[in-house]
Amino acid sequence: MRGSLRSLLLAACLATGGEARAACLPDRTAATATELADAAARAREARKPEVALACADEALAADPLTRGGLKERARALAALDREAEARAAVARLLAVDPDDPGGLLVAADLHVTRFGSRESLAAGREFALRGAARAASGPRADPSLASHLLVVAAMAENDLGRNQDALAHLDDALARDPRDLDARYERGVALFELCRFGPARRAFEHVLRQSPRDAWALHHLGLLAERAGDERRARELFSRASRLAPRDLPPAVEMSRPDFEAELRRAIAELPAEERTALVGVPVEVEEIPAFGDLTAVDPPLSPSILGLFRGPSLGESCEEGDGPGCRSIVLYRRNLLRFARDRAELAEQVRVTLFHEIGHLHGESDEDLRARGLE
Repeated sequence: MRGSLRSLLLAACLATGGEARAACLPDRTAATATELADAAARAREARKPEVALACADEALAADPLTRGGLKERARALAALDREAEARAAVARLLAVDPDDPGGLLVAADLHVTRFGSRESLAAGREFALRGAARAASGPRADPSLASHLLVVAAMAENDLGRNQDALAHLDDALARDPRDLDARYERGVALFELCRFGPARRAFEHVLRQSPRDAWALHHLGLLAERAGDERRARELFSRASRLAPRDLPPAVEMSRPDFEAELRRAIAELPAEERTALVGVPVEVEEIPAFGDLTAVDPPLSPSILGLFRGPSLGESCEEGDGPGCRSIVLYRRNLLRFARDRAELAEQVRVTLFHEIGHLHGESDEDLRARGLE
């Protein structure tokens, strides 16, 4: 005989969380689902995802439909890098209440900050915008939550390269809460990606005045100092950022320009014969960082963090009058690549991936074509 949905969910929770009580609230033998979910949240904030998961499972054993337990279970699974289970937990959370702004925030945040693919970013943006609309007005209105959701939507837009759309969301968020530092930081990112370097610097400086240990704001100010030619200041800022967030912002790989150029020559020598033939008459150069003129030659601008660039028409097109025979070239950006890689082996691999990417443009392939081939 089939039981109710609540009974089935209860059985599943007991199977996964039956031994969690000792790790969660050992002095409370009759804790409510809400109390257990709150304990899961405290464990998450203390960066103890295993305990958070145990408490969330116990909360769901007490009440399989408690939203706090559903939210914390999804977050804990994501923190433990159990992505497939985290995705299933998000689906369950939204199935219970698809219009809860808090649940939509969890779904948006995990899709944007944890799951990472372009499809996840797009889904996270839609969850965030739906949640912001629910939180902006109506029976579940919560202005601060609406602001937070708009910031998550902007994060997705920035990661998708839709920086102008990100600015629109952030202006809305800051109109609701001018003190939101996450919105200020993300606005700086959007301005930086749009090559509006002066306003970007002011946005990051605003963040640092309120939060002097913000590693990502320090890192971006380092990038801006580097672009301004202030090498000493850039090194200082990058070093401070790395000390504060060594996992996310490790020091750049160390490799001299001659050694980097030698690595690029090896990569070219290892190309298939047909690709080496395609490069005849197409110089492959090394520059430190992208020039402003190259970035702003298109609208919207290219990201200042690009790893390489193909200049000129594809092989199937003619050079424009006045360009001369050397209208095509490929450039790799040494400093961006050194920051992108974690070690010399990864650097060597990324030099080759970037080279293949730009050769793809030489053949007329789009970024979407190259992404499909794993050459993003």
